[in-house]
Amino acid sequence: MTDLDLLATFLEIYRGGSLTSAAARRGLTQPAVSGQLARLERDLGEPLFVRSSRGVTPTGRADELARRIGPHVDQLRSALSDTDDQGAYAGAVHLAGPSELVAARVLPALVPLTTRGLRLRVTLGLADDLLAALANARLDLVVSAVRPTDRSLVATPFVDEEFVLVAPPALARTVDAGLLAADPVKALAHLPLVAYAEELPIIRRYWRGEFGRRPPNHVAVTVPDLRAVLAAVVAGAGVTALPRYLADPALTAGSVELLHQPAVRPLNTLYLATRAGGLANPSVALVHRTLLARSKEWAGL
Repeated sequence: MTDLDLLATFLEIYRGGSLTSAAARRGLTQPAVSGQLARLERDLGEPLFVRSSRGVTPTGRADELARRIGPHVDQLRSALSDTDDQGAYAGAVHLAGPSELVAARVLPALVPLTTRGLRLRVTLGLADDLLAALANARLDLVVSAVRPTDRSLVATPFVDEEFVLVAPPALARTVDAGLLAADPVKALAHLPLVAYAEELPIIRRYWRGEFGRRPPNHVAVTVPDLRAVLAAVVAGAGVTALPRYLADPALTAGSVELLHQPAVRPLNTLYLATRAGGLANPSVALVHRTLLARSKEWAGL
């Protein structure tokens, strides 16, 4: 059986991106951390990180392992810690994330903490801007759609969101099913797009991931709120790619239809990001722990 200390050290390396920072947070020497990592990799029979002069980059196996064990190790640490929960509830946390997810999932999960005294201050925005504010100590915790590259930040895999390609029924009926199977880019090229931003971040990701190229379609509407994107699609403005948790009510109601059924669900991992050492704050640790626990009930997004 793998030692819990090895898994705790692995998580510190994974979240901090370096053996040096992991050693500092674990209170160990760097050779001791290197030895524990080597032992874990030997137990698993495969490498977990690619070493470079800038630190370490996790392998796919490391991503999977962190996703599986992270919440459990955090809960064990919390159970064994001397943290005063009442002190945690008496604090304040400056939380940030994308407006749609914060409204639909994050705030409802955290409201029970506020009824016990925790104070939340919430900022909404784009991942890059919020991660920069986190690194500059203007935020405590960020729900991020991208993994931070700043080595001063620690990222914990949070939940996977699934993307779906949707259209109003009238536009869906204009797509030739045979051509869609043979050449989906050509089959969909006549459809106007409704986008979240000029760079088409979600739509471009879907087209490249599923069809191997950027969309050639013209953009009819650009609006920086995914709920407004969905409203425009329902009204007939065009087609778009959305997280399933936002699209599902409209799909159930029949106001939009799926345009494409991928063989493998297109997923994007969301992260909970803090500054290195940020979870030493009991209130931040409480919010972090609560969100990880609640995300297990969501079965993805």
